[in-house]
Amino acid sequence: MAVPPSLVASPDLQPLRRALISVSDATGMIELGRALVARGVSIAATGSTCKALNAAGVPAENVADIIGFPEILGGRVKTLHPKIHGGLLGIRNDPVHAAEMAEHGIEGFDLVCVNLYPFEATVAKGADYATAVENIDIGGPAMIRAAAKNHGYAAVVVDPADYGRVLAALEEHDGATPLALRKALAAKAFARTAAYDAAVSSWFAAALDEPAPAWRSFSGALAETLRYGENPHQKAAFYSGGTPRPGVATARQLQGKQLSYNNINDTDAAFELVAEFDAATTPAVAIIKHANPCGVAVGDTLAEAYEKALRCDPVSAFGGIVALNRTLDAAAAKRIVEIFTEVIVAPDATEEAAAIVAAKKNLRLLVTGGLPDPAAPGLTVRSVAGGLLVQDRDFGRTEAGDLKVVTKRAPTAAELADLVFAFRVAKHVKSNAIVYAKDGATVGIGAGQMSRVDSSTIAAKKAAEAARALGRAESLALGSVVASDAFFPFADGLVAAAEAGATAVIQPGGSVRDEEVIAAADAAGLAMVFTGMRHFRH
Repeated sequence: MAVPPSLVASPDLQPLRRALISVSDATGMIELGRALVARGVSIAATGSTCKALNAAGVPAENVADIIGFPEILGGRVKTLHPKIHGGLLGIRNDPVHAAEMAEHGIEGFDLVCVNLYPFEATVAKGADYATAVENIDIGGPAMIRAAAKNHGYAAVVVDPADYGRVLAALEEHDGATPLALRKALAAKAFARTAAYDAAVSSWFAAALDEPAPAWRSFSGALAETLRYGENPHQKAAFYSGGTPRPGVATARQLQGKQLSYNNINDTDAAFELVAEFDAATTPAVAIIKHANPCGVAVGDTLAEAYEKALRCDPVSAFGGIVALNRTLDAAAAKRIVEIFTEVIVAPDATEEAAAIVAAKKNLRLLVTGGLPDPAAPGLTVRSVAGGLLVQDRDFGRTEAGDLKVVTKRAPTAAELADLVFAFRVAKHVKSNAIVYAKDGATVGIGAGQMSRVDSSTIAAKKAAEAARALGRAESLALGSVVASDAFFPFADGLVAAAEAGATAVIQPGGSVRDEEVIAAADAAGLAMVFTGMRHFRH
């Protein structure tokens, strides 16, 4: 009985005699070709790749000459042929395979270097539908998968960064590739084609406005391996999703030690929050601790906004993340570095500001080149046991003109501005969320409680503690406004806010007891507005 081809033992060291190169990213290709030829390796290449190699003095045979058929259909068909795929998939040690390859004049490929049409980059640039479709690679993934499956004999390279790795192995093993390297390259190759297909399928879902496709794939490119996850016993890594949205994944780290898992999570939360405020008109600062804001403010300058934000909860701000919606300047930098801070993230930083931060060698400074658009659509993904929860990013926004006054007293202009501010902050606070704000700054935040009354109580307590830290007798919540991320199911939460000193309330509305809550607001002399939109964040 013949041994199944899949069970034929592959060699540990496979001599590299013949290579196939077909790339859209020509980085390092000429240098690779020269190094291979110097080792006596023959090269086959597809049209444009072959021309580029030959023009650089690297001898390469055109695939069209090997198969006896020209590229057709504008280059859509050029490698889908038995003489190519037989050379990729043939098991050299299997007698049947070897006989068939010899019969049909098929030579095996020991190295396959293929990278794909730049579909992701094309889509990121805003290409139209037809252009995006034309950049979906067909032959490339087929060759990659074939060579990766046959890694017992073929080394497959999908990333120019790995050319040096292959050349080093050839030097070490006298012109052969070791099986361990071929396995590692095959694993990377399958991951690349999976990510590529995920990008194509996700683009189709968006292009067709399909919120729940039958299969959903997500992918990312490794940005860095992290020291550990949320806790030291958890392994972790950070992946870039490949979208151009400015943020922690696209940022340049100007200085400081490596970001941790928790740093990345908190920095993302901070930067998404501060982006709620228009940088063109309003300097804004957010201070985050454990993914919740402990102080947010706007001001005439970043330094003023930071001072106001810090007042809200200076104890929690210690060891926090500071996000700014404008270029970090020297005045703000001087104030921020006065207390221990883990990360500063901003669209940019002046040279003077960067020099000030540099005095704190462990403090990470990230610049993103821009702000994320809080109104832009996108997806969030969360794993659950056995599955994924996928939803639209919360890109809902509430402006002053969207509000419905439901009490006898309407808010004053100052109260209205603070109500809009407070509700934008509440959107980024873990539910149940209560936010007290005054003069464009949070003065008390209650986050993540099972009871909305408890959140109100904690926020009021924080406001009182902040006042004591400033040497004031009266709570900072006195004369403030209060925002709730969801409706008050009972009047008790609203009454607690009034007792803390709030004069106006913003909430979504929609409770069966809305009339009771409105009556309580009227009895307390509060102005209250409904948004019609809630912002649960779990």
